[in-house]
Amino acid sequence: APKITVPLKAALRDFMQEVTETTVTSQNPNQRLTALRRALVESNIDGFIVPRSDEYQGEYVPSCAQRLAWLTGFTGSAGTAVIFMDRAALFVDGRYTLQAKMEVDEESYQVVPTAKISMGKWLKNELPDGSRFGYDPHLHTRVQAQRLRETCETAGSILVPIKDNPLDSVWSTQPPPPISAAMGHGERFTGQSLKEKCDQIAKHILDGGSEATVLTMTDSIAWLLNLRGGDIEFTPLVLAFAILHCNSSVDLFIDVRKCTPDLVSHLGNQVTIHPSEGFGAALNRLKDETKQIQVDPATASDWICHQLMGGKAKLVEISDPCALPKAIKNSVELRGTRLAHLRDGVALTRFLHWINNELENGQVTEMDASDQLEKFRRRGQNFRGLSFPT
Repeated sequence: APKITVPLKAALRDFMQEVTETTVTSQNPNQRLTALRRALVESNIDGFIVPRSDEYQGEYVPSCAQRLAWLTGFTGSAGTAVIFMDRAALFVDGRYTLQAKMEVDEESYQVVPTAKISMGKWLKNELPDGSRFGYDPHLHTRVQAQRLRETCETAGSILVPIKDNPLDSVWSTQPPPPISAAMGHGERFTGQSLKEKCDQIAKHILDGGSEATVLTMTDSIAWLLNLRGGDIEFTPLVLAFAILHCNSSVDLFIDVRKCTPDLVSHLGNQVTIHPSEGFGAALNRLKDETKQIQVDPATASDWICHQLMGGKAKLVEISDPCALPKAIKNSVELRGTRLAHLRDGVALTRFLHWINNELENGQVTEMDASDQLEKFRRRGQNFRGLSFPT
């Protein structure tokens, strides 16, 4: 028999690793569903809910948090799956009924249009009496978790928070969290410094009798700190959490690999940067060191709210204090919006001229048109990226 050399052994090892990775990657949704059910059995859970949301509760989520798409094959921007040992359902609104039926194996999942029956009503009918229904408290807001808990109680079931998401344990090819560089957004675009904004919201906190507010929405943090990034495709947001104190100081919890010297300079003494991993401990300290804390139960995860409970501080549930000020545009922002529309109008005019000439000379596909329009837009001043895929 031929002698197996060291390089050959290495080549065989690499080949087998590639085959294994390919097998895992090509694992179909039915196999993924089976793997998840095994993980639920190991966790002593009879059912599990898989939302599309991530821990930041934004409309758009990074690839590492596309759990619903990975499990079911459904790629819409809104939906929820419920997994039991003997059946599973995918809940979608009217926008995605047809798409869900095309993307999802209906032998494995019942596609349920929420216009016909809400997930809550469906669960009341389908939850087995005495069953343990699991959820990841990082992926559901406080309000959502309370509704789930009430639904389970009505059905005679128990809602069980799971510390480590069982889906993540079977998603072996789960991408890592994004680490795009965070950057400051200049006052010439915002019309207000981050200090002015922090002072404004801090006064609101103080007037409400609180000492701090926990900010969980990435767009609120982006507005407050004049912060931009690229963690979310087509949306210039940075994945981070923040605590704003009544003295206007801010604790920002972020993957420190995103923090450049320019960002540190932009944030200045107003903001203290902390690693993301320290957020839970900071919440625990906050509930013991302050008298009253504000949090928005409609946007903060159930996990965050739970971390703030049980201490000396009174937890006040109030709407995100940045939401309304963020929506009221100042003169600089209004002017910027008008100029952006003018620049986009120039790009669109160039595109219409281009396509008119091209159609006279031959055929233009939708992809040709889309690519050319993007080229014209990229020529515009201050262009950063598209708003959505085309």
